[in-house]
Amino acid sequence: MQTSTNVAILGGGIIGCATAYFLRKRGIEVAVLDTGEIGAEASSAAAGLLAPLGSLSGPGPFADLLLASFHMFPSLVPELEQATGIDLDYQVNGALRVVRNAKNMPRLRKRMKGWQPLGLEMHWLSGQEARSQEPLLAQDICAAIYAPQEAQISAPALVRAFARAAASQGAMLYSHSEVIGIQHSNNKATTLTTANGETLTCQHLVIAAGAWSARLRDWLGIQLPITPQRGQILALSQPSPPMHTIVFGEAAYCAPKGDHTIVVGATKEEVGFEKTLTAGGISWLLSTAIRLLPALEALPIERMWVGLRPKTSDNLPILGPAPGWQNVTIAAGHGSVGVLLSPITGQSIADLIATGTTPELIQPFALNRTSNLAEEDDEC
Repeated sequence: MQTSTNVAILGGGIIGCATAYFLRKRGIEVAVLDTGEIGAEASSAAAGLLAPLGSLSGPGPFADLLLASFHMFPSLVPELEQATGIDLDYQVNGALRVVRNAKNMPRLRKRMKGWQPLGLEMHWLSGQEARSQEPLLAQDICAAIYAPQEAQISAPALVRAFARAAASQGAMLYSHSEVIGIQHSNNKATTLTTANGETLTCQHLVIAAGAWSARLRDWLGIQLPITPQRGQILALSQPSPPMHTIVFGEAAYCAPKGDHTIVVGATKEEVGFEKTLTAGGISWLLSTAIRLLPALEALPIERMWVGLRPKTSDNLPILGPAPGWQNVTIAAGHGSVGVLLSPITGQSIADLIATGTTPELIQPFALNRTSNLAEEDDEC
């Protein structure tokens, strides 16, 4: 390990690697440290949905942030693919948000009314029209909102691409480098110490350790309201003819992937750092998916896995300077939208460090924000 760097990033997930990429684009020296393999935790477990509507109730600071990041992908994807040779499996295949019971239609219409000012294309469909768009839908689907611009990407490929592109531009990435202490002086973090006895001095420290970011309290006395939220997920083989549209319904989703699978997710469980797959979680995913798309019942299960999202108390990320510290920045707590928010987070944190000024777009997400900024975070 090198002995010093301009910016040290604690956490090698998609947020840490995206931040390293945008820092190197600005010519700023950066090193990324991760306890395990780069991108091996929540970033590799995510479904990679680029579907901002479900996390929003209408216009506001969070909508501005999500949509700014969403609109970066059409140019970012070819940029990263050309730089790294990694196929990101970026698909703009649209999303349907469906209801099976007529009594839920007013709530779905209310959500659509709240979303319309956001500027994304969307259409109200009858059940028959929804089945014309996605023939595998159940016969009892009575209505849907179709958002043709919503998309998806391979989350594991995206974090690898951010990491490889950053490294090719000179970023240093250190896996299996567990940080066990942070030395500081005059309200400035100065030196990271790893479990193997190595040290790294830095001019600026970025905390991007996902669900593990709350360790900052032990080192710098900063209380971060971030806890792990378990998400169980599985993949089924594609039927013939295949599913081709992302479907959200009854708090679950089914997403057809480029590897000829359908990803079904995801549970939201407050169980600490427990990463075990459970019969109950997998049973709920399967039963919900089959209610929405009955043909899935006959499909083989290809694989099952679990990840830990970094959940905050108000379901919004924490972005910006750490209060009381001159050179510590937080980029954590992205919950279920870390993949979607990775471009704007990386760019904004790089801009903050380069200019010394917090970009206006992320100012509402400071650690000392008020609690009334929380947005709705569920799917129909």
